[in-house]
Amino acid sequence: MNSPNPALVTQRAAQRLPRVALLLFCAAYLIPGLFGRDPWKNADVTAFGHMLSIANGQSGWLAPSVGGLPADVALLPYWLGAVAIRLLGSWFDPALAARLPFALLLAVVLVLTWYATYHLARTEAAQPLPFAFGGEAAPVDYARAIADGAVLAVMATLGLLQLGHETTPELVQLAAATLFLYGLAASPYRVRAARLAVLLALPAMAASGAPTLAVGLALVGALICIRSGYPEVRRTAPWVVGAGLLAGVCATVLRAWSWRIGTPDSAAQLLGIGRLLIWFTWPAWPLALWTLWRWRSHWLHRHIAVPLGCTAIALGASLAMGGSDRALMLAVPSLAVLAAFALPTLQRSTAAAIDWFSVFFFSVCALVIWVIYVAMQTGVPAKPAANVAKLAPGFVPSFSALGLVAALAGTLAWLWLVRWRTGRNRHPLWKSLVLPAGGVALCWLLLMSLWLPLLDYARSYRAVVERIVAQAPPDACISAPGQPVSLVASLEYMGALRVDAVTPADLTPCEVLLRSERDGSAAPVPGWTLVARLPRPTAREDVTLLYRRAAP
Repeated sequence: MNSPNPALVTQRAAQRLPRVALLLFCAAYLIPGLFGRDPWKNADVTAFGHMLSIANGQSGWLAPSVGGLPADVALLPYWLGAVAIRLLGSWFDPALAARLPFALLLAVVLVLTWYATYHLARTEAAQPLPFAFGGEAAPVDYARAIADGAVLAVMATLGLLQLGHETTPELVQLAAATLFLYGLAASPYRVRAARLAVLLALPAMAASGAPTLAVGLALVGALICIRSGYPEVRRTAPWVVGAGLLAGVCATVLRAWSWRIGTPDSAAQLLGIGRLLIWFTWPAWPLALWTLWRWRSHWLHRHIAVPLGCTAIALGASLAMGGSDRALMLAVPSLAVLAAFALPTLQRSTAAAIDWFSVFFFSVCALVIWVIYVAMQTGVPAKPAANVAKLAPGFVPSFSALGLVAALAGTLAWLWLVRWRTGRNRHPLWKSLVLPAGGVALCWLLLMSLWLPLLDYARSYRAVVERIVAQAPPDACISAPGQPVSLVASLEYMGALRVDAVTPADLTPCEVLLRSERDGSAAPVPGWTLVARLPRPTAREDVTLLYRRAAP
C-alpha cells in the first residue's frame, strides 16, 4: 500500500518568486562572462576554432578542421557557432558572436526547466494533501512555486557554472536533454508541443556528439510513457521511440557514433569520481536524495520517474566515461527538478542549516575576491598582491569602472538578500534555494567583473601567441604537428597565422616549427634550430618550443 503524499503546503507557502527578482537572478547568472574575454583553454577555444574555420571557409561544413586537424563528431554546435559568426561577425568580435547563441541556449535550459517542473508538479500525485478545513495550496500556485525552486536549484549547482558559460558542444547537448525532459513532463497537457520537443531533442543530441545518450533517453522515456496512467502519455510512447530511431539515423549519417568508455583502474580515480559527484552537483544532490526518500512510494509516478530516469542516464554515462564532468552536466536540470520536490518536505532546521551555510560560505568567498582585487589594484595587502604576481608572472592589472560598479551592485544585492532571508520570510517553498543560487550568482559576477583580466590572462593562450608572433617572420607558416588543438585554434584566431598541424617536421614547407617540451628536455630536431622556450605564464610546465629552419 502506498504511503500518503508527504507534501503539506499552505497557500501562503505557495507564493511565487516575484518575476522581476527571478529575471534579475537569471541575468546575474547569464550575462557575466559573456563579454570582454578570449575563448579559454581547452574545450572552449577548440570548439570556437572549428566554428571560425567553417565561417571563414577554411574547412567544410561536413568536415570542419583546425590546422588540418579534424573535429570530433559534434557537428551541430559547430554549425550553430559558424552561422552566428557569419551573421553577427560584422558587428561583434567572432568570439562574442559565437558565444551569443550558446548564452541563449543556457537561458533556454532555465526556461525549459521551469516549465518541465511546472507540468510535473501539476500532476495529481505531486499535489500536496488537502487540509481538513481548507487552506492548502492551489494546484497552479503550488506548481509555480516548485518550478521557481527548480530554476534556483539549476543556478545553485556548482558544476554548471563554468561549463554552462563555454562555447562547447556539451551546451547544445544540455539544451537538448532539457528539451526532452520538458517533452516528457508536458505530454499530458501540451500534447503537440511535447511530441515536437521529443522529436527535436533526441536528433539534436545525436548531432551534437551524444547519440548513445539520445538512444538511452529514448528507451527510458518510452518505458515511462508506456507505464503512465495518462492516455495522452501512453500515446506519446511511439513518438519517443521514433525520436530515438531518428537520432540513430542522424548519428549514422553524420558519422557521430563513437565510444569513449573509460573505466577507473585505481582507487585514486574512484576517489576522484566520488569527489566530482559530490561537489559538481552540490547542493542539488542532497535535496534529490531527500526527495527520493520522502517520496519513496511514488517513484513510479511521473513527477519522480521522469527526472529520475533522465538523471540515471546522464549519471550512468558519466560513470562509464571514467567520471566525465561534461556528461554529468546533462543531469543538472533533471536533478534540479528532483531537488525542487524536496522543498515541501524540508524541516525548518534543515532549511536553516542550508541558509546559514550559504551565508557563511558565499560571504567568505566574496570577501576573498574583494580583498585580492584590492591587492591587485593597490598592492595592499601585500601578501595577496605578491601571490598574484607569483602565480601570474607578467600580468598587469587593469581597472574597469563598469566592472567595479557591477561588482558593487551585486554585493549590495547579496547583503539585501541575506537580510531578507534571515528575517521573517519563512513561508515560500523556494526560500531554501534563494541564498545558494544568489551566492553562486554573486561569486560568478564578482569573478567575471573584478577578476576577469586575471582569469583571461591565466586561461587564455594570448600571452603565448603574442610571443610566437613576435618571434615568427611576417606571414610565416607555422608547423605544429602534435600540438593541442586549443593552441592551434588560438594561433589562427589571436595571431592570424597559417598553421599546419598535420605535416611532419621533416616534410613541412613552413619556416617555423612548434613542439611541446616534455619531461623538461628538448631533443634536437634535425634541420631546425631552437629559437625560444615559451612557457605559459600560469602553467610553467606547459612549455612550447619555437624552432626556425636551420641554414643549409
